[in-house]
Amino acid sequence: MVACVVIRTDIFLAALVLDIAVGDPEWLPHPVQAIGAATAGCDALARDSGIREHPMLGRIAGIATALAVVGGSYRLATALLRRAGNSRSALEVTLAASTLAWRSLMTEVATVEAALAAGDLALARRRLARIVGRDTERLDASEIARAAIETLAESLSDGIVAPLCSLLLGGAPLALAYKAVNTLDSTIGHIEPPYRAFGWFAARLDDAANFLPARLSALLLAAAARISRGDAARSLQIARRDARLHRSPNAGWPEAAIAGAMRVRLGGYNTYGGVAYDGATLGAEFRSPDPHDIRRARELVSLAAALLAVAASALLGARDAFA
Repeated sequence: MVACVVIRTDIFLAALVLDIAVGDPEWLPHPVQAIGAATAGCDALARDSGIREHPMLGRIAGIATALAVVGGSYRLATALLRRAGNSRSALEVTLAASTLAWRSLMTEVATVEAALAAGDLALARRRLARIVGRDTERLDASEIARAAIETLAESLSDGIVAPLCSLLLGGAPLALAYKAVNTLDSTIGHIEPPYRAFGWFAARLDDAANFLPARLSALLLAAAARISRGDAARSLQIARRDARLHRSPNAGWPEAAIAGAMRVRLGGYNTYGGVAYDGATLGAEFRSPDPHDIRRARELVSLAAALLAVAASALLGARDAFA
């Protein structure tokens, strides 16, 4: 039986501060590494047994893998907190902060922006490759800017909004379970072989987990545009019109919303592993983004994240006041 873990207001705020101040230092072990290792182990077992690509057995193995990794992440985090004793608060803050990607997202995108500002396309492509799955070797400055803005918008949803909502609903254990869902999708949730069967459930689980956060992210971006004198009405209009054109049922919402808010054209042609994909265009009537747009996108995403953080903190404060 899974018990709901109610997060304390001070733990929630401390986790936010820790993520914003420190982020995810590369030298510090991260729970996602353990989640990725567990997923890789299950993947290797399914591959070596020959069932990974079997239409039925591959799906069964993929379902078992996803349930084991997600459930194991939740139960392990719960057990660690239960046994932490006097160190529980510090451990809970650390685990909660590890599920957020606010600081790391802004830092990584800022390095891409800085490389473009310096005119170093080669460096900008290498930096971009750290945060996107598409091929970056031949991208020009506008395409690099587009990729950075799209990543900012999508990562607002799955790197900030969804983990924050998970923390609110179930504390660090639920947030870590969400990170497991997200990690499974990024590692095996592909429609291409050899993961068409084995990764099917992981992809569907990620779609379900991000359904509400993606749409909330679009609303937050529109609100951020309103506060910062952007085009909130156009943001909502483009989100409603173009989000469903995206190949992902969720990523299109924040991407279309930021396209409308900034009046830039996103989506279109990309290559992954040398294979070309001609995706839908979001905000087709707008201009192509340029490197200067990255800073504006970072500002919008940070403001959107801040709006949710303030609202969540107020909810927790109200809960405490009436408890």
